[in-house]
Amino acid sequence: MNNVLKHYDAVVVGAGFAGIYMLHRLKQQGLRVRVFETGGGVGGTWYWNRYPGARCDIPSMEYSYQFSDDLQQAWDWTERYATQPEILKYAEHVVERFALADDIQFNTRLSAAQFDEQTQVWRLRTVPVAPRTAEQNHAERETESEGEALEARYVVMATGCLSKLNQPKIAGLNSFKGGLYHTGNWPHEGVDFTGQQVGIIGTGSSAIQTIPLIAEQASRLTIFQRSPNYSIPAHNAPLEQDYIQDIKNRYREYRQDNWQRGFGADFRAQDISVFAVSDAERQREYEDRWRRGGLAFLGAFNDLVFDDDANATAREFFRSKIRHLVKDPLLADKVTPTTPVGCKRLCVDTNYYETLNQGHVHLVDLNENPIRQATASGLDTDQEKFALDSLILATGFDAMTGAILNIDIRGIGGKTLQEKWAEGPRTYLGIATASFPNLFMVTGPGSPSVLSNMLPSIEQHVEWIASCVAYLEAHQYATIEVAKDAEDAWVAQVNDLAELSIFPRCNSWYLGANVEGKKRVFLPYIGVPPYVEKCRQVVAADYEGFLLSPSR
Repeated sequence: MNNVLKHYDAVVVGAGFAGIYMLHRLKQQGLRVRVFETGGGVGGTWYWNRYPGARCDIPSMEYSYQFSDDLQQAWDWTERYATQPEILKYAEHVVERFALADDIQFNTRLSAAQFDEQTQVWRLRTVPVAPRTAEQNHAERETESEGEALEARYVVMATGCLSKLNQPKIAGLNSFKGGLYHTGNWPHEGVDFTGQQVGIIGTGSSAIQTIPLIAEQASRLTIFQRSPNYSIPAHNAPLEQDYIQDIKNRYREYRQDNWQRGFGADFRAQDISVFAVSDAERQREYEDRWRRGGLAFLGAFNDLVFDDDANATAREFFRSKIRHLVKDPLLADKVTPTTPVGCKRLCVDTNYYETLNQGHVHLVDLNENPIRQATASGLDTDQEKFALDSLILATGFDAMTGAILNIDIRGIGGKTLQEKWAEGPRTYLGIATASFPNLFMVTGPGSPSVLSNMLPSIEQHVEWIASCVAYLEAHQYATIEVAKDAEDAWVAQVNDLAELSIFPRCNSWYLGANVEGKKRVFLPYIGVPPYVEKCRQVVAADYEGFLLSPSR
């Protein structure tokens, strides 16, 4: 990679919430920073995921930055669970408020990064990406224009945990002549399904959010279910001004609770076993959690995600709720999982199960009747042909590793990250990986990330990385690199914790099981407070587990 055109102190990849804050912090430290973003605007997942019903499943008052008290006091959320447009507007507001836009290069993808061991800098190449159109919304299109070469001392991957689309391998899919959409890359102009025969593949979070709204328009909606998911009502509602002001009056304490509970202050985690209460008390607690709605159901008891017998009580509770909501007993059985509650991400919905009762909504169980091929006019299964005007792929993401591995990253000795991670990702703290000096990841594999409230986790990582860079600069270190023994020990700890839980007991995107051919390895770290404490201890011990090299 020759003909370097520009030099930066740091390059940040991605302009979602992680990239925005990383840019802000490094600029505050006086570094020359450039952010490269594939999309045409900021927001990351909230820029792309514009499907009907797209919302956050973390309460709005917690799914926001806390680094600026002025910002959190000035911004008012309108609903308990913010919609995609409101979250995107918030991200745009932050960029404007802190004057960050001039340092972000949109419609540009980092295609390659190679560490130069002689000069101790990263040599990078970008390629321009044409804006997607409604007809091509499910595929990225690079332009024929020549890319840009540059170099940087530090590279920060702020690519997001859920950003690389998981495209299903369906024979003949490109031959389909109707509207083809992926929930993770929805047309910005929206889609009108009025009077259409619509098919949707998947019943994960995005499908469960959008199905009730698509059903309001479509003349016929066919849901192709690969595996059912547990879902709990959101009970979304406008936020009362008195409630907002009460939180703002005690925001510091409220935010502190985020670190104690992982998913946020409103998670209301109880440090008590399922079996420490009577059957009647347990039922009352479950009913109360269901009435309140949201992910906090999993905080009802401390052994729900660690003990299968404890989790069985939650499974039976969900089964009874689904049987009550879905009127056809056979259909209720099909949409009731047999896996532990929470081993796949619990979904949060508005009238999902009720929508299944509507006469024009039909469900195809792909375990009984798999898709054989797509045709120009629809989908063929083993037992039936489905004529479709539009097909929605709600097939999720290549989570946590997909976006990073989509870039040709080469470290010491020219070894690629794809080669190193062939048997699963290997990191230290989910922040860095051995043999790739000065390469950082925000909420990477091996960190709590998707098992936490992402915004506080992003801030914690960004602040750790920014402080690390400041330390290197102040002490004239050229590079920081993970020691292999520290990485090995961390990977073992991530796996050992996972084996103590219910998470490995179902095929989920937590393990990469949703992506054909992906090595099945548990990706996140379980436990926010101990993780944060470990990060603190590493710094206090002069970056224990890292190798620091002086400038030559």
